[in-house]
Amino acid sequence: MSDAGAPRRLNFFERYLTLWVGLCMVVGVALGKLLPGATDAIRKLEFGEGSQINVAIALLIWLMVYPMMLKIDLTSILGVRKKPKGLLVTLFVNWLVKPFSMAFLAWLFFKHVFSGLISPALADQYIAGAIILAAAPCTAMVFVWSYLTDGDPAYTLVQVSVNDLIMLVLFAPIVTLLVSGASNLTVPFKVLVTSVVAFIVIPLALGSLSRALLVRTKGIEWFEKHTLAFFRPITVLALLATLILIFAFQSDNLLTHWLHVVLIAIPLLIQVYFNSGLTYGLMKLLKVPHNVAAPGALIGASNFFELAVATAIALFGPGSGAALATVVGVLVEVPVMLSGCAACNRTRGWFDPAPEAARA
Repeated sequence: MSDAGAPRRLNFFERYLTLWVGLCMVVGVALGKLLPGATDAIRKLEFGEGSQINVAIALLIWLMVYPMMLKIDLTSILGVRKKPKGLLVTLFVNWLVKPFSMAFLAWLFFKHVFSGLISPALADQYIAGAIILAAAPCTAMVFVWSYLTDGDPAYTLVQVSVNDLIMLVLFAPIVTLLVSGASNLTVPFKVLVTSVVAFIVIPLALGSLSRALLVRTKGIEWFEKHTLAFFRPITVLALLATLILIFAFQSDNLLTHWLHVVLIAIPLLIQVYFNSGLTYGLMKLLKVPHNVAAPGALIGASNFFELAVATAIALFGPGSGAALATVVGVLVEVPVMLSGCAACNRTRGWFDPAPEAARA
């Protein structure tokens, strides 16, 4: 029996995620200012001289990303042939609209609208960070947004899986093209590819292999109840620890450029609502069921911020403006996405009821 009429609830951590992010920011900034020596020592830990891939953050991000990849069943992609329209709309917005619209908005605001408040060098950094953020569609949190809008979990899994596979190919060239075109920065392509390999390819390969072996030997029910349940608190703790480190590395930027945090948030917010509205509208136009349209719109609005933060740090350093821009994306994501979920739920009546087969 469907429980579509029942109110959807977040768990304790998810319900107060904005609060946890705020607390992490306070703790991180305090550590950065009170223990600058220790913070700087951690910041200098890199995988090879000049790589800018911080060891501590990389390990924590792997602890977040690997469990996400465990959830992805690559064989589910084959079933999308029965209902391709929702996936095609999602991919169109995520890869042909979102990165380019973000590049334009970042260039417009940081180079022109806010030119009197932001130096040209910082403007370039903020543009780069915004583009990196937009070029990485969301993965893990999409399952939360899908749940809150009574989305089709199987179809959401397909959307996430296909996006992750496309990121393997398009993330690096799109970031390189747009950052070079919208700013005066040059992206070291080798470092960017290294980030993709480190934070997508390796976790995806390990996650897929682990999932296949465990499901084959233990069964899917055991896998979901034990393996995924085991990693859930680890993922949460790794996320919070990562945020604390990022805010510690960014303590000077956050305190001296607090106005910039507000300015960075403006084009990010515009981009989120534009892309989610465009996706949702196209889904309605093409008569896609609401339980596919809602999570599809939210995928287009949210970001794989773990990858974005790691990439910005690898390319420009943990204290850079690019890293700060991706961190602002973390700050605004949760309240904005909750408002998106509320809007999708209020407009459920705009869509035709999904046939029972589509909800399987």
